[in-house]
Amino acid sequence: MKFNYKLHRLCGASYGTPAATGSGVLSSSSKGSNIVFTSDGNSLLSPVGNRIQVLDLLHHSCRTLPFEARSNIRRIALCPHDDRILIVIDVNNYALMVNFHRGVVLHRFKFKKPVREIKFCPDGSKFAVSAGKHVQVWLTPGVRREFAPMVLHKTYTGLVADVTTLDWSSDSSVLLAGGKDCQARVWTVDTVKDYEPWMFIGHKKPVVGVHFEDRNRNTDRNHFFAGNGNTGSTLAGKLVARLYTVSEDGVIVTRECRQEEEEKNSDDGGNPGLENLGNDAVDFFSGGSGVTPSVRALTKSDKNTTDQAHAIVKARWGNTSRHYFNDNSSTKTVVSTAYSSEHSLLVVGFSTGLFGLYELPSVSNIHTLSLSHSTIGTVSINPSADWLAFGCPKTQQLLIWEWRSETYILKQSGHAYGMRCVSYSPDGIVVATGGEDGTVKLWNSQSGFCYVTLPKSHTAAVTAVEFANPTVVLSASLDGTVRAHDLHRYRNFKTYTSDIPCQFLSMAVDKSGEIVCAGSTEPFRVCVWSVQTGKLTDILTGHMGPIAGLAFHPIRGTLASASWDGSVKVWDLYKRDGNSAPETFENGADVVCVAFRPDGNQLCSGTIRGLLRFWNVEDGSLICEIDGQKDIKGGRKINDRMTADNNASSRYFTSIAYSADGTCLLAGGNSKYVCIYEISQQILLKKFQISFNRSLDGVLDELHSKNLTDGGPMDDEADSADEIDNAPHLPGARRADDGSRRSRVEVLTMQVAFSPTGREWSAVSGEGLHVYSLDEDMIFDPLALTEAVTPSAVHKNLKSGKFGAALLMSLHLNEFGLVKAVIEDTPYESIANVVRSIGHEHISQLIQFLSKCMEDSPHLEYYLQWCLELLQSHGLFMEKNRGKYLRSFRALFRVVQSRFVDLKSICNDNKYSLEFLEQ
Repeated sequence: MKFNYKLHRLCGASYGTPAATGSGVLSSSSKGSNIVFTSDGNSLLSPVGNRIQVLDLLHHSCRTLPFEARSNIRRIALCPHDDRILIVIDVNNYALMVNFHRGVVLHRFKFKKPVREIKFCPDGSKFAVSAGKHVQVWLTPGVRREFAPMVLHKTYTGLVADVTTLDWSSDSSVLLAGGKDCQARVWTVDTVKDYEPWMFIGHKKPVVGVHFEDRNRNTDRNHFFAGNGNTGSTLAGKLVARLYTVSEDGVIVTRECRQEEEEKNSDDGGNPGLENLGNDAVDFFSGGSGVTPSVRALTKSDKNTTDQAHAIVKARWGNTSRHYFNDNSSTKTVVSTAYSSEHSLLVVGFSTGLFGLYELPSVSNIHTLSLSHSTIGTVSINPSADWLAFGCPKTQQLLIWEWRSETYILKQSGHAYGMRCVSYSPDGIVVATGGEDGTVKLWNSQSGFCYVTLPKSHTAAVTAVEFANPTVVLSASLDGTVRAHDLHRYRNFKTYTSDIPCQFLSMAVDKSGEIVCAGSTEPFRVCVWSVQTGKLTDILTGHMGPIAGLAFHPIRGTLASASWDGSVKVWDLYKRDGNSAPETFENGADVVCVAFRPDGNQLCSGTIRGLLRFWNVEDGSLICEIDGQKDIKGGRKINDRMTADNNASSRYFTSIAYSADGTCLLAGGNSKYVCIYEISQQILLKKFQISFNRSLDGVLDELHSKNLTDGGPMDDEADSADEIDNAPHLPGARRADDGSRRSRVEVLTMQVAFSPTGREWSAVSGEGLHVYSLDEDMIFDPLALTEAVTPSAVHKNLKSGKFGAALLMSLHLNEFGLVKAVIEDTPYESIANVVRSIGHEHISQLIQFLSKCMEDSPHLEYYLQWCLELLQSHGLFMEKNRGKYLRSFRALFRVVQSRFVDLKSICNDNKYSLEFLEQ
C-alpha cells in the first residue's frame, strides 16, 4: 500500500472562512477575501481559510493549491497577462509570493502595517498595497528565487485614515486610492515635474470603490463629449481622464480631468524644448519612463503619446455628475464594487444580498438581482465581462452569474457551522456529508463540487450518514429521527423514529441495505428498523452509557456497539432471541469509536485513554494494543490554562477507519493530526497535520508569552479596539454563544473515512472535508524523453513482436495512420496484454483513435475485442474519472452504436438466409 497521500482538494467550502459564531457581527478576520479571475477568464481563485481554491469553470473541476498561509487570507492579487505571480496576504499581514503555475512559494514577507487592498498595475511591472493610511508601490519580482525580491518603489501619503480601495490608470502611470476618511487621492507613480496630487472630497461615508476610466476608450469615443466637450462639467478643453468614486451610502461621483484653454494655448505656441529637458531630467532621476534628451531631440513632441502622468500636470478636476444607488434606503449599504474599463460596466454588491450592474458614465441600471440574504462581501468580473463572481462571507457562498443569459454558472455553499460526518458511496464517486445545520449534501469526489443539497428535513445537527445502496442515503440526527433520502428524486421518502424521544449519536447499515440501526444518548439503547417497511423491529439494551459508535460486520449480520460505559458489545441480529446475550469486550475506559476490518475477522475499538485495541471476532481475544496518546496529542488552545503536553482532552481518537486491504488503520480525533498505523507491526506509518492555519484554535503547541495576560490570552488578529473580544467561552461548547462577537474555530477531526477504491481518504474538520489522494498528476513517461521515438522504430518493434512498445511510440507520435497500422497489426490473442501495458495517461487518446478507426473498418469483431479488453482492464479507473474520459468514451459509444444499427438492419434483412446457412 502506498502512503504518499497529498491534499488534493478541500471540499465543503468554496469561499470564506469557517464560521464559529452565531452572532451577526463579522469581524475583519471573517469578512472574507477578494476573489480573482485569471487572465483568460476561465478560472477563478477563491480563498478558503488559509488555502486557495482554483475553480476551473470550463472543465467544472476544483483543486487546492499546495501551500498554506499562516492565517486566514485577507487579500490576493494575480499578475495580469501571464498569471505568473500570485501574492497572498493574511490577516496578520504576512505575505506569500507564489509561482501560480507551479504552486511554489518563492518568498515570504511581512508588511509592517495592516493591508486592506492590493492590486497589480495593468502592465504587471508593479503592485500597490494599502499600508494603513499610506499606499506603497513595490516592483514585481521575477519567477526565480532571489535573496531580496521585494523592492519598494515609493510610498504615497496624504490620506488621514486607512486606505480601503486602489486603482491604476490604463498605462500604469497614475495611482488612485480611497479610504475611510471619505476622500480619494490621485498620485503619479513616478515623480513628475510641477504635479501636485489632487484630493477628492464630497462623500459622507467611507469610500469603498475607486475606478479609472480607460484613457484609450475616452479618446476613441468622442461622442460622449460632443461640441465643446461639455457633459455637465464646467471645465473646458480636451478630456484627459475620468474617474469614479463610490461610497458606502450608495453615492457614485463622476469626476473629469481637463486642461485649461489658456494653458493649452500657451503650450502650443511656446518652445517646449527647455521644458521637455526638465521633465526628462526629473523622470531619469526618479526612475520614471522618460527618455534621454538626445532621443527627445530626434522626436517631435506629441501629446497623443504622452502618458497620463504628464497629461494631468496643470490640469483641473471637477465633478461631472452624482448618482445614488440606495433609493432612500438606510439599511442597504454598498460593500463591494468591481469595474470593467474595457466594457464600462460597474458591478455593485450591497449588504442586503442584492447586486446591481450599471453602465457608465450614464449609470443606467442594466441588471439587478437578489443573490443571498447575507452581505455580498466581494465581487469580481472576468476580462470578457460575461461572468460576474460574488462571495458572501457569512454564508460562505460563491456564485458566478452570467448576466447576458441570466443563468448561474456556479453556485456553491458549505454547511452552516461546519461539517460533522461523511460517507463514501460504494463506487467511491459520490461523497455524502452531514452538517451542524441539519442538511445533507452530496459531493462529486472528482470535481470537488456539491451537486445537490437534499431538502432540509432534520431540525438538529446530523450526526451520521451512510449509504444503504448507491441510490439511498440514510442520515441520523440529534432531533431523534433517521431519514432515508432517494438520490433519483432527491427527496426524503422514509422517516424512522423510536417509541421514546431520544437523540441519535451513531448509525450503521448492514451490507444488504435492509437493516438500519441507530444508537442514542439517553436512554442508552440501539434501535433497529427495517429499511423497506420503516418499522421498529428490535431494541437492543444493556449499555450503561451513550452509544458512541456502531459498525456492522461486512459479511454476517453482526452488529458491534461501542459505549461510554467502557464496553463493546457484539449482537447477532438474525439469531437473537429473548434469552441470548451479546458478547462483551471490556476496554477499561470510555469507548468512543469502533470499526470492523473489511474481512470481518478483526474488530478495533478506541478509548479516551488513547488506546486502540484490536480484538479477534471469533473467540473474543485481545490481539494487540496501540498507544496513540503521544502520536495524536495536539496544540494548545487559546483558553487552555495548561500546556499541550499536560492536556488530556486531545489525546485520544474519536474516529477510525480500516484501509481497503485491512492492513492499516486510519485514526483521527480532537487534534490537528490524523495517523495511519500498520496493524501487524503496531507502528505509526505516517502522521498528517490537517491544517497549519493559526487563525484556528489549537494549531500552535505553545502560545506566545507576550499575548498571555492576567485576564487571559489576547487575540492577535484584532485590527482595532472595537473588534477585540476576550470574553470566555462556555466549556465544551462547539458553537459560541450569541452574546460573543467573535470566536475561533477549533482544529479537530470529526470523522475519517477511506474511499472504497483505496486511492484516497477524507477527514472532516472545522474547515471542511479534506480529501487526500495519491498523486496521479506527476506521471513519469520515459518514452517521451528519448529521441529514438520515430516511425522506423515503431515498425522495427512491430517486426520484433513488441506490440506494446510500438503502440506507445505511435501514440506519442500522434499520427493516425501509424497508430492504425499498429492496432491492426497486433495479433488477436495479444490484444489483452497490449491494452494492459497502456498507462492511464494514454487511455483517452487510445479511445479516440479506436473510435476513428472503427468508423469505416470492416473488422468489427477485432475492434470490439479492443473495446472489451479496454473496459475490463481500465473500466474502474475510467468510472472513477468519468469526467476526464467522458468525451472520448461518448465518441466511441456513438461509433459502436452506429455500427450496431447498421449490422442489425443487415441481419434483419437476411434473417432467413442466415438460418438456412446455419442448417
